Formats: sequence, C-alpha cells, structure tokens
Amino acid sequence: MRIEGTDFVDTDFRSSSGSLPRPAGAHFQAATAAGRAPTREELDNQLTATQQELIRLREAQDQLERAKSAVEEMRRRRAEFHTGREEMLHSLIRGVGLLDQSEQSLRRDTQQMGRTLEDLKTALTHVQSLNEQVWTDSTWETELSRALATIENARMEYTKARLSWPILEGHGAIGTSANPPFTPVSNLADLSKSQLARVGLALNWPVLLLALGVFALTVVIALKR
Repeated sequence: MRIEGTDFVDTDFRSSSGSLPRPAGAHFQAATAAGRAPTREELDNQLTATQQELIRLREAQDQLERAKSAVEEMRRRRAEFHTGREEMLHSLIRGVGLLDQSEQSLRRDTQQMGRTLEDLKTALTHVQSLNEQVWTDSTWETELSRALATIENARMEYTKARLSWPILEGHGAIGTSANPPFTPVSNLADLSKSQLARVGLALNWPVLLLALGVFALTVVIALKR
C-alpha cells in the first residue's frame, strides 16, 4: 500500500488551524506569505525573539513591582505623616496649655511672694528702728504704745505670710534634719543571745507583770479562805 504524505495530517485540525493564533515574528509572516512551513533557522530566530520579548516583559514586571513598592512606601509614609501630625498637634497643644497655665500660676505666686517679701522687709525695718534708749521720761509711754503697735503689726504680717507660704513653717525648705530618722532593727539574727533576751523582756514585761498580779491576787484569796 502506498502511503501519501497527507495520511498523517488531521483534516479536522487542519480545518480549524486557521483560527489558532500564529506567532507574530517577521520570519513566520514571510513563511506564511510564501505559503510554506518555517525553516529551522526561522524557528530559531523566532525562539530568540520570543525569549528576548519574555526578558523584556520580565524587566517591565520588575519595574512595575518596584514602582508598586515605591508607591506603597510613599502611602505608608504619608499615613505616618498624618498620624504623627495629629498626635503631635494634640500633645503640643495640651502641653502648651498646661505649661501656660502653670506659668501664669507661678507668675501670680511670684508676684504675691514679692509683695509678701516687701511687707516683711518693711515690718523688719520698723521693728529694727525701735530703740528704747532714745525714749525720754516725758515721751516713753507714747513711744512704748507706738512700739507695741509696731510689733503687733509685724506679728500680723508674719502670721499672714506663714498662712500664705508654708515654707516659713519649714515644710517647703530643703535641708537635713538635725536628728537622724529612727530606723528599727531589721535583722534580729545579728543580735546576741543576751540582746535578744533583753529585747524579749522589754516586749513581754507588761504580760509578765499582769501574770504576777493575777498570781498574787489568787494567793491572797486562797489565804483568806
């Protein structure tokens, strides 16, 4: 039987092959125009062109990925900018308001302290100016009354200052106490037996005294019976 070249050709595929996409290379276009199958050289050229196109597309994809990452980074930084701006505006406005209020309060206290200081200095000057050595026999009673009034006014000024400024009572003063603070014994293991016995006796002597009193009372009642 004679085998023709067309026996291996699928007529259905051949009839439908016209609807399949063809490679868009120049060599395929030339082969199609000539009505012949592409040669091996044309296929190699087409494969090289396809690989180059694939490389170009991958480079374009990499560029798009980098552009996407850059846009996402800018978006993140923009969101961080807005969040940080709102946060700092809130914090700074609150801080400025609190410090401004505190500054005004301190300024008022400073002004009031300045007035109190001037009043105390004036009272001090008046008290220091009192000198009974210059009183005469005819004026000493009047001078004494004036001196007592001056001392009373100074006392009133100082009392008012003490009520306004606790530092005059020593509450706000910075310094060390003359007597060191009392510190209890923190570790009884460091004491000797005799010291422990004295500590125990000091702590328990009221109980022992009460027990002795009860015992003595019991003995007295028993003797009376």
